[in-house]
Amino acid sequence: MMPAWYRRMNPRERMLSWIITGTIFVLLNLLILSWISGALGRARRDLTARKASLAEQTVYIKERDLWTKRDQWIRQHQPALKNPAEASALLDQLKQVAGKHNVLIVNPAIGSGETTPYHQTVFASIETKSPWPPLVHFLYDVQQPDAFVVFENVNVIVDGSDPTMIQGKFKIARWFAPAQQAR
Repeated sequence: MMPAWYRRMNPRERMLSWIITGTIFVLLNLLILSWISGALGRARRDLTARKASLAEQTVYIKERDLWTKRDQWIRQHQPALKNPAEASALLDQLKQVAGKHNVLIVNPAIGSGETTPYHQTVFASIETKSPWPPLVHFLYDVQQPDAFVVFENVNVIVDGSDPTMIQGKFKIARWFAPAQQAR
């Protein structure tokens, strides 16, 4: 019942053919198992991502009224950008609040920022020097919810020459309503 080519082999060749066949069989099985394992890992990651997305969507659905009210409030209260000189008004406001709290402003700069479908920005970059409590009050007064002021970049360090003083570098932006939004 053995094929003729197998009968012509000597015992050493037969052993070698079984070893090669077994090795190919094991390698093929390892390849298939590796592919299946990778597919299972990808499926688990996808399932985890989908569960997280579902949980997030569930929260959004439960809080839909809250987010609708917030969106409506923003649409009603977010100011419109009249002209790029608004950056100068932002800088004037920062100087006024800093003067109120005895915060020294150094190297002021203004500019227009990004425009997205959700907002337009103008920004002021400033450096400050003051003790810690006045700086905290300054930051609190500048960033109120109805002011639409955002600290885009903040770097605060202790002054090397006077440990009671804090130096700060801030990029402060005011967010305005998007250009295409109907008011």
